[in-house]
Amino acid sequence: MSTFSIFLVLITIVCFLLIVVIMVQNPKGGGLSSSLGGSTHMGGVQKTTDFLDKSTWTLSIVLIALILLSSLSFTGTLSDADSKIIDNTEAAAPATPATTPAQPAVPVTPAPAK
Repeated sequence: MSTFSIFLVLITIVCFLLIVVIMVQNPKGGGLSSSLGGSTHMGGVQKTTDFLDKSTWTLSIVLIALILLSSLSFTGTLSDADSKIIDNTEAAAPATPATTPAQPAVPVTPAPAK
């Protein structure tokens, strides 16, 4: 497994976690923080909002870092020179041009005699 594939898996996991964290939040005060109720549960509503905010920023920074690192680790093994499609089209195309004489686009008619 190449390093680029490992980065792709990590990027996918971070994206999924970021989606979950964002979907839990509610901009109007609902979401996970309102369902916990009073301040006796898990440090209160303010702590939950702080945790969700910090985790959103952390996951977004990790995602950007993984994307930049994956672009550096990409070796470009799928170049145009190794493409099977290009090889097939070059083999199907004729190697030499046809040797038919060029025809004029408009037929030439003689001028009327006076």
